[in-house]
Amino acid sequence: MPDPRFFEDLGPTSLSRLAELTGAELAPGVDGARDVTAVSTLDRAPPGSVTFLSDPRRVAEIASTKASAVFLHPSLAGSARSGCAALLTKSPQGAYALAAQAMYRPIRNRSAALLAPSAKLEADVLIEPGAVIADGAHIGARTVIGAGAVIGPGVKIGRDCEIGARAVVGFALVGDRVRIYAGAVIGEAGFGATVGPAGLIDIPQLGRVVIQDGVTIGAGACVDRGAYDDTIIGENTKIDNMVQIAHNVRIGRNCVMAAHTGISGSVTIGDGAQFGGRAGVADHLIIGEGARVAAAAGVMRDVPAGETWGGFPARPLKKWMREVAWLSRMATRRGDGAGA
Repeated sequence: MPDPRFFEDLGPTSLSRLAELTGAELAPGVDGARDVTAVSTLDRAPPGSVTFLSDPRRVAEIASTKASAVFLHPSLAGSARSGCAALLTKSPQGAYALAAQAMYRPIRNRSAALLAPSAKLEADVLIEPGAVIADGAHIGARTVIGAGAVIGPGVKIGRDCEIGARAVVGFALVGDRVRIYAGAVIGEAGFGATVGPAGLIDIPQLGRVVIQDGVTIGAGACVDRGAYDDTIIGENTKIDNMVQIAHNVRIGRNCVMAAHTGISGSVTIGDGAQFGGRAGVADHLIIGEGARVAAAAGVMRDVPAGETWGGFPARPLKKWMREVAWLSRMATRRGDGAGA
């Protein structure tokens, strides 16, 4: 379930209402008056929830899901297990997105004051001019909130932290001794879009950001909240200025990312991994423990633990250097190009 500190539950919705909202058709025998109370991913769906299947390769997972309803492509209509109502649509993910929009919305700050009356501050918190502390936020002892920073509803920030000027922190749980420098944005919606009945629609991002103790996040960096699961940054990881961390990324402990690194959605990064400046990682990859990615490398495959990769597309460093050396020799051979 989405965290109620950050998302308002708009109540149960009938299957017939979901069909109307999304343009889906109820499979034969489905009771349209039946209610669902949540949206969820296929593998984590609790009873009473509605989920979706967009990848036919995962059709076997429908047999084990606990969801009460599932959006399916009409060609997969017969795959829904007994007791799981099928809603048939050519755009299952788009239907899921519309259902999520109808059942949840982000909690907004209702207070007109810079410091909301429901916010909780421990001893010796310093709030600089113009900072906004929203409803239900909790700030730990000796933490400094910089000028013009915005701490969103329900956010929890630990002790001895520093939030820089004009930083924005929302949908987040932040540990102790964390530094988030000026202009960083934590917890904004990640990039997710799909095709709906009338064109592209945004997929609601219903997860959180979890930042563990001792993390540093540089100026202008962006860390997106999860699409459903959490985006997690492990203890003592150090992130430079202007780094992008997409939704559902899981970063281990003691990792280092130099400026302009970009990590795509649902990447898993092991403890102690290192990234040079402007490195990029494609989505759903695994970067092993202690791996190193050279500056400006473009990672398109999993990187094994302890290895160093570089180049574009990235490959093991020695292989890349041999290829670069060979190309340089070929380019300068007499009669073969610029050296002719």
